[in-house]
Amino acid sequence: MADCGARVVLTGRTEQRVRDASTRIARGDRVTGLVMDVRDEQSVGEGVDHMLSALGGVDVLVNNAGIGMRTVNPDFMTDAKAFWHVSPDGFSDLFATNVLGYFLVARAVVPHMLDVGHGKIVNISINETTMRRKGFAPYGPSRAATDALSHIMADDLAGTGIDVNLLLPGGATKTGMTPDLAPRDMQATWLDPAIMGPPICWLASRASDGITDQRIVAKDFTGGRPV
Repeated sequence: MADCGARVVLTGRTEQRVRDASTRIARGDRVTGLVMDVRDEQSVGEGVDHMLSALGGVDVLVNNAGIGMRTVNPDFMTDAKAFWHVSPDGFSDLFATNVLGYFLVARAVVPHMLDVGHGKIVNISINETTMRRKGFAPYGPSRAATDALSHIMADDLAGTGIDVNLLLPGGATKTGMTPDLAPRDMQATWLDPAIMGPPICWLASRASDGITDQRIVAKDFTGGRPV
């Protein structure tokens, strides 16, 4: 999005990680790092206020906060554990980030979009088969919940000028959520996260105005209106 000319505010829980991410992108004053915990209503409110002060407004929200199966089973790709082996604390923490986080940030941002009569919300998702995959509790159910939430957001915002869509890579992706020690032949099939670039820039642009409540797969994206 920074390469497409957008002014981007990145958020994360720790200052060091936010600073590192901003430095890696290295697009000058077009990228700002902001410490914010999406699980905490006060932190989200203060973060959105800071973002609005820095940018003067908000056109696009990308809900991308998430923690994955590594937090409850580091070997989840090669040694799946049944749901009854997941600790309640691990289950709750993952849902607080992956579901409550999407809700809290959208809840804080949407009133500002409504004030100006336009905006875009992109909720990052995963394959539906992963939502139901053996040994993928609580990550799979958390993303099923955010998919349902996204559809409700789109319906609630219909006719307001705010479009809400889902975007997913279309397969396992090389990110911090995947285990480092997975077999090489398995890793060879994983997608490059850069695959998300073209569709997210399109969704943030005027070219996608009026397209809402869609589920867009980055792997199949051809640069136009989804079928």
